[in-house]
Amino acid sequence: MMLDISPLNAEYDEAAVLRAVGAALTEFYASLTQKLNALSLDDVLKRKNPYLYRAKGLNNVTQIVDGILAAYVSSSEETIFGNAFFEPLALAVSGGQKAVTEGVDITVDRDNAIYSIAVKSGTSVFNADSRKRQEQNFQSAQRRAQQAHKAFFPVVGYGYGKKKSKPGKERFYMELAGKDFWEWLTGDPDFYTKIIDYMGTRPDDFAAQFEEAYNHAENRIVRSFTLKFCHEDGSINWDGLIRFNSGD
Repeated sequence: MMLDISPLNAEYDEAAVLRAVGAALTEFYASLTQKLNALSLDDVLKRKNPYLYRAKGLNNVTQIVDGILAAYVSSSEETIFGNAFFEPLALAVSGGQKAVTEGVDITVDRDNAIYSIAVKSGTSVFNADSRKRQEQNFQSAQRRAQQAHKAFFPVVGYGYGKKKSKPGKERFYMELAGKDFWEWLTGDPDFYTKIIDYMGTRPDDFAAQFEEAYNHAENRIVRSFTLKFCHEDGSINWDGLIRFNSGD
């Protein structure tokens, strides 16, 4: 059940939402494709565990590169999606504006109150240090609200998942996730499911473009790996790989 707080913008513009979703999907795929196009073997191999590959008995270069690329895309796409999709969508439906305070994405100035919203993708984004930074960023935003003599309501909103917390002794900000977050922004309890409908068939249109970029990256990195870390007979030069990853 939704927490007892009033919707932020129950009169959101559906046409603006459709435009925001289209632009956000374009930006998401463009950013992800750009990162793939610029990716090189050296970029990813220095951050990977070559001992793990050997321990798993991986002796096929394509298998290793597939694992590298899959992990890279998985770690990149969550952050990119949060920034390129959830944040602009939340901005479009909130009726607010892009925040000027670091670590705060949206500011809504309404009814003599300022709502500061930090938009995150999933609910597991914080560790102790990043949560402390978020609190400090909210405190900076709070000082601006106090200077304007307005009430201040900080919210961390997660694009998906389940998480609810009211301000209390441990935290002075509210956390809302998934259904609750989108319902608070729009007043529509079904908005979180409508997001899929707003996407329409656009993701299918981008899929081929992304797959092409992925295949090119895979071919490029396989070629580079083979030239640098394979013996003449095609076997992997584990000694050379370990030295590259962890040596001088």
